[in-house]
Amino acid sequence: MSFPAGHKALPVHDPNWSKLPLTTSYIYIFTGLGLCFTPFRHSLKEKSTEARRRREGNTMARGLKKHLKRLNAPSHWMLDKLGGAFAPKPSSGPHKSRECLPLILILRNRLKYALTYREVIAILMQRHILVDGKVRTDKTYPSGFMDVVSIPKTNENFRLLYDTKGRFRLHSVRDEEAKFKLCKVRSVQFGQKGIPYLNTYDGRTIRYPDPLIKANDTVKLDLESNKITDFIKFDVGNVVMVTGGRNRGRVGVIKNREKHKGSFETIHIQDATGHEFATRMGNVFTIGKGTKPWVSLPKGKGIKLSIIEEARKRLATQAGAAA
Repeated sequence: MSFPAGHKALPVHDPNWSKLPLTTSYIYIFTGLGLCFTPFRHSLKEKSTEARRRREGNTMARGLKKHLKRLNAPSHWMLDKLGGAFAPKPSSGPHKSRECLPLILILRNRLKYALTYREVIAILMQRHILVDGKVRTDKTYPSGFMDVVSIPKTNENFRLLYDTKGRFRLHSVRDEEAKFKLCKVRSVQFGQKGIPYLNTYDGRTIRYPDPLIKANDTVKLDLESNKITDFIKFDVGNVVMVTGGRNRGRVGVIKNREKHKGSFETIHIQDATGHEFATRMGNVFTIGKGTKPWVSLPKGKGIKLSIIEEARKRLATQAGAAA
């Protein structure tokens, strides 16, 4: 039996078969059962591996994703499942993407001032929308809890609050209440040259605060001057709103504060009907001193009803309308 020039027959058990030149496209292996042709493409595999490494080494990072699927959007946006494949992806801003409401959803889905995406852009580019006293033209700007959305053309002001089901509500407020907002203090620190400053939940940095203000307290911020006019201590007996967890949107008074070393602090809250519940400290936002909140609350006043109570209330409303 003859082989092409440069090739030779090796038994299968011979360890030298792998030492052939990489340029060899095929190795003919002679077995007792006959001559078989085994493709062994070392050179092609090596070339493809080198090419892949070269491509990966020259490519740059792709960055953040610019799209958001509708099924992956937060449920409190209340988007239609069949309304399209994609949802507006929030821009970078003062609130987390899962805890915000983009301006396009406020104008198109909630207030119904626009029917389409292009109409929203037209409204924003005319500089008609203000958030916390500043004009915003980004259609996906992330407005969040306690933000004040103003429309001077219609003389309307709305404050973003939660209902007892954890969904955002555009609560209409008067002009006097639209001039301020409440901000939760995240931390109090000292900067260069010993200058004290505090950080708020919406990314603000305020220098030279009152020395009595500590973390988890709430400050009343004037939106025109960006200065602190008053503050609320995070103490037992003050009214709070829950901004996270399964009790989001509920309003009550702090009854007890449990400290657990190495774990989350637990806050026990009692609402106006006497029901008590507990949540983590990070989910609590102080909104007033004593039992009186500093901001007006949406319908329901933060009191969560059971399924039976909701049904009875609905039947009573229907009976009153029929009469």
